[in-house]
Amino acid sequence: MELKKLIHGLEIIKLHNCDKINATGIAYDSRSVLPGDVFVAVSGFETDGHKYINSAVSKGAVCVVCEHAPDVSVPYILVDNSRYALAILSSNFYLNPASEMKMIGVTGTNGKTTTTYLIKHLLESVKNEKVGLIGTNGNMIGDELFVTEHTTPESLDLQKLLRKMADMGCRYVVMEVSSHSLVLDRVAGINFDIGIFTNLTQDHLDFHSDMTDYAKAKAKLFKNCKHGIINIDDPWSEQMITEATCSIMTVSEKSYDADVIAKDIRLSPEGVRFAALAGNEIGMFSLGIPGLFSVYNALSVIACGLLLNINMEQVAMSLAEAKSVKGRVEVVPTDGNYVIIIDYAHTPDALLNVIKSLKLVTQGRVVVLFGCGGDRDKKKRPIMGEIAANNADFVIVTSDNPRTENPSEIIMQILEGMKNTSTPKKVIENRIEAIRWAIENHKAEDVIILAGKGHEDYQIIGKEKHHMDEREIVRDILEDRRLKR
Repeated sequence: MELKKLIHGLEIIKLHNCDKINATGIAYDSRSVLPGDVFVAVSGFETDGHKYINSAVSKGAVCVVCEHAPDVSVPYILVDNSRYALAILSSNFYLNPASEMKMIGVTGTNGKTTTTYLIKHLLESVKNEKVGLIGTNGNMIGDELFVTEHTTPESLDLQKLLRKMADMGCRYVVMEVSSHSLVLDRVAGINFDIGIFTNLTQDHLDFHSDMTDYAKAKAKLFKNCKHGIINIDDPWSEQMITEATCSIMTVSEKSYDADVIAKDIRLSPEGVRFAALAGNEIGMFSLGIPGLFSVYNALSVIACGLLLNINMEQVAMSLAEAKSVKGRVEVVPTDGNYVIIIDYAHTPDALLNVIKSLKLVTQGRVVVLFGCGGDRDKKKRPIMGEIAANNADFVIVTSDNPRTENPSEIIMQILEGMKNTSTPKKVIENRIEAIRWAIENHKAEDVIILAGKGHEDYQIIGKEKHHMDEREIVRDILEDRRLKR
């Protein structure tokens, strides 16, 4: 691609010897540079790409995009923000694939994954379209699943994926838009047709300076879309609306001022049922995922459907048929009169929601097993300990992904929040042994929540990923119990 086409729309400080350049690719990792590539030097968290410019040139990079003038023989382009430049170059290189599809972005602390899956199901079942999905559980083109490292991929990888989706016939893309991706310009250059805000609760304060900074990051989505859907029951919704430059549709189960309102909500172990009002329309809805949070997820789907000219009756049929998402209030078969739930709840609000939701429909105890991730927001650890102790009937504190931290120190920080509570608890650092203890010591009609891992099939210890799928662990423990009988 000619350089002038590649840099279209990019704010440039200086072009140095860039007259006749044709780029055959883009790279932001010097190890992956191929001859003919443009190398974009990005300042990362662990290292600075500017240190590897000479390495990239030695591998055949024909041009460098950077924030500081390099001492190299090849042409270079000086920009103010290399990350933003990477996103614009990537979009241009792959011929702006997002413009060929309707883009729906979902942001918020909790509910992103379930909401994206429900919207994907809606579009497939009602419009009979092939839909691309990008998110925490992986990326999908139709029914084909691709494993991913990040909720929202780096901009070059994202644009490559979007081009593949467009070429394979996707007319819609539903994607989770993380706060990291908004701050780090991974989605720069993408104009969303619809943006959705689910909620904002404490998380990622290892990355954001405080909750206001976190909210400001989320609000960036609504400066870059045509229509926004906002849950106005969330305290941070006002900031989303204030900073938005798009038209806004609001959802609520508390306010009659909202555009889509949920009423007559009925919760059960099987899921939720409720009535929804939108203007002069009213519909009855059911979703087979228990918990009040499911009502909010469904409201976002209803609003999205209305914006896409899908009527409430069609949305109701789609939601009634929808299946639960892996690792989101996922029921695992057991060998007796008790229930095991796997849920991704890894934030204070998510943990509170899943415990309270299951408490409403449980006759026995609610037993919660959880830990907190290492090298992540430390402030939430005692908060989650307090939430677990104040709302569950029994708490098992264990490891999550300790990463480079000492797991016993993480556990001690969780226990700080449980000091003034009388809820019985058990500390077992090894997560597999903790799950075994929970199963072997269950009581009739217990609900055991394995919180924090959800869809993940690994545990990160140090910097190594070790295979660990809680579904497999439960199955193996139950098989051991069967053989011992």
